[in-house]
Amino acid sequence: MTSTLPNENIRNFDDQITNKLISEIIRDRIKNSGKRFSANDNIADFINQGELEILEKEVASRIKDLLRSLVIDVENDHNTTETAERVSKMYLHEVFKGRYNQQPKVTSFPNDKNLDEIYTVGPISVRSACSHHLVPILGECWIGIKPGNKVIGLSKFARVADWVFSRPHIQEEAVMILADEIEKLCEPKGLGIIVKAQHYCMKWRGVKEPNTSMINSVVRGDFRHDLSLKQEFFELVKQQSATNNY
Repeated sequence: MTSTLPNENIRNFDDQITNKLISEIIRDRIKNSGKRFSANDNIADFINQGELEILEKEVASRIKDLLRSLVIDVENDHNTTETAERVSKMYLHEVFKGRYNQQPKVTSFPNDKNLDEIYTVGPISVRSACSHHLVPILGECWIGIKPGNKVIGLSKFARVADWVFSRPHIQEEAVMILADEIEKLCEPKGLGIIVKAQHYCMKWRGVKEPNTSMINSVVRGDFRHDLSLKQEFFELVKQQSATNNY
């Protein structure tokens, strides 16, 4: 599949090479910038207007080739004739949207009242995919904050968590990336995050353990250095977990 980009979307001379796939054009931009494009990276800054739609068609073509290689009759099987297009749309606009879209708009406000008591938000539903097998990771997240000079609305924590987790991940790295993003947004004096999730690479395949879950956490700032604050955070999460029967 080839594509000719509109003139306003051309950033450099390489973009004018029309025999390149759109994925190759985007990948070249990232490489030329010296950035990486690992599975859990966000690459939205390197995708021009209109290119995601072109990429969706390219991905659908590749998925159709995969189905053919799995000896599935995509031409005559009414259940799979449009599967490639559905899967491509799902990957780019739903389950992996955190790679291809900019961070949701988050407005911060000054902490005029000098709030310094900690609070927690959760459980927040998180949905991701294991970057080893591309099967679901489903779970819940709790975020604890000791405010600094800025505060953000409670709903924004859920929006940012969804944006971060909507990429292929391993859970340990996802929690670190989420912590980095929260720190950038509200510069808290203390930050704690806990994620509990089930991994379908264990439930659906491999050892096939249906009830196994993984819990991991990150604590930063005052939560890391003040044991009493850390304990208070974990106790608040415990109370929220009990309330939600999780």
